[in-house]
Amino acid sequence: MTARNSIMRFLAQEDLNFLLTNRIPRFALTRFMGWFSKIEHPLIRIPSIALWRFLCDIDSTDWPKMHFRSLHAAFTRPLKPGSRTIVTDPTILVSPSDGIVGACGRIEGGQAFQIKGSPYALADLLGGEREAQGFANGWFVTLRLTAGMYHRFHAPHDLEVEQVRYISGDTWNVNPIALKRIERLFCKNERAPVTVRLAASETRLVLVPVAAILVASIRLPFLDPDAGVRAMGEGVRPSSARFAKGEEMGWFEHGSTIVIIAPPQCAPVPLTHGQHVRMGQPLLRLDR
Repeated sequence: MTARNSIMRFLAQEDLNFLLTNRIPRFALTRFMGWFSKIEHPLIRIPSIALWRFLCDIDSTDWPKMHFRSLHAAFTRPLKPGSRTIVTDPTILVSPSDGIVGACGRIEGGQAFQIKGSPYALADLLGGEREAQGFANGWFVTLRLTAGMYHRFHAPHDLEVEQVRYISGDTWNVNPIALKRIERLFCKNERAPVTVRLAASETRLVLVPVAAILVASIRLPFLDPDAGVRAMGEGVRPSSARFAKGEEMGWFEHGSTIVIIAPPQCAPVPLTHGQHVRMGQPLLRLDR
């Protein structure tokens, strides 16, 4: 067994992992990480990137380059051109990001699940009953992005953004260990539901980027090219931004989660818990 595997097995112990990633000053550590990760001095940059690569399961084959000016630049790296295939079938909505499939299924009684047996109200996640209207008997898919994954998210279909709601909140870890222990975790964490309408259709989806411990910001450049969503404060921001299928919409500044909320006519393709998906692969099928 390698040293890395031994360390990861030790850190994966449930009680220890929850203690180290949640029972800490979450806000302070997250703000610190936002500052620290942007330091470009070689004495900080080189060892921090090396430690990140040692601890995280990272595939560098899709990196556009191998040298980054900071840990932050490595976290938020773009893709090498051609490293993802976007399914062009107009009846398919593709995965907006790389991720691991968590909970997935029907929205019943206005509720979705963060894990089996742990429901939350869709209205709480989205910020109000009005935002949850239209998704009765619809679908939800949760994708978790680990710290080593590609952190940007893209349009699942040709679409127009109608609004973004910023909801401030906590920074609990969103890994399976925390989801088992913290009820309604997604409804407690900072998040920014993005309501979109598919092109040439009245079909609406909501993409919900959910922040977590060490996520210094959720970035949506179509709203503000220079600052994260936290800077715009609580509330709703209208938008008319248009995106082609597969076009980049924003990014996390560390690993986190994105929840896709879809109406009844957009059922998920066959997915299994724990399945790894890549941006551009089929996720939902539009029943025309």
